[in-house]
Amino acid sequence: MTKIAFLGIGMMGLPMASHLAAAGHDVTVWNRNRAKAEAVVGATIADTAAQAVDGADLIVSILSDGAATRAVQADPTLRATLTKGQIWVEMASIKPDEARAQAADLASFGVRHLDAPVSGGTAGAEAATLAIMVGGDQAVFDIAEPILRHLGRPTRVGPSGTGQLAKLANQGIVGITIGAVAEAMLLIERGGGDPAAVRDALKGGFADSLILQLHGARMTEGDLAPRGRAAIQLKDMNNIMQEADKLALTLPMSADIQARFATLCNEMDGADLDHAALYLELLKRNQAS
Repeated sequence: MTKIAFLGIGMMGLPMASHLAAAGHDVTVWNRNRAKAEAVVGATIADTAAQAVDGADLIVSILSDGAATRAVQADPTLRATLTKGQIWVEMASIKPDEARAQAADLASFGVRHLDAPVSGGTAGAEAATLAIMVGGDQAVFDIAEPILRHLGRPTRVGPSGTGQLAKLANQGIVGITIGAVAEAMLLIERGGGDPAAVRDALKGGFADSLILQLHGARMTEGDLAPRGRAAIQLKDMNNIMQEADKLALTLPMSADIQARFATLCNEMDGADLDHAALYLELLKRNQAS
């Protein structure tokens, strides 16, 4: 049994922390909104992040962004509880540079660090089938891997920061594919086809994907309750473009999808909708058709 601190009980954090508690680990959870933390069955609830971290073997954070984690880690009370040998696993989607900065900062306390963002959405979190992309030292990964397996399939992809780089690549594929699926669904609808029948017909073919089947259905059925919020997708697309600039890369498809998600979130009040709501942005473009 491992003593685990889990920071951040949102749509993803709730099922993830619950899996760790159900696996028999000693889990202490913290969230700014205590009511959300109380939903984790079998876990101890901490009043502060510092209280949760104190004495933990492994710390998992999955807060809204890098700034939120940075604010928690900067708390003097929390920093006073950090002890040599602890492992901090950052599972939020943040910038690669932020992950490397976290690792360097925590190393001054003897705390080891992994950046381990996930893919699979709330469905993957609930089913414990998340793809977990991990950056950091192999030896540290080897210690954390058995615990992370309670949440899905962890894979070390390289040194510190590369987990987040892999997540950016993942999110670029997701965002661009959502855009492609939206265009395909609209083409079928406007042409008089049955989108559900077409999705079924494409199963097993080269064009088939979870995004086609799940997000395609959400688009044409109008089911845009958030599983993956459009605002988070926009944040990821922004991070992709910032990283591309640092690497002197031109990524035209990513740039186009970034601009379209910005329109959805900032001009169409779609920030809190599912990222499949990019379909609404496409409909707006074609409303005169």
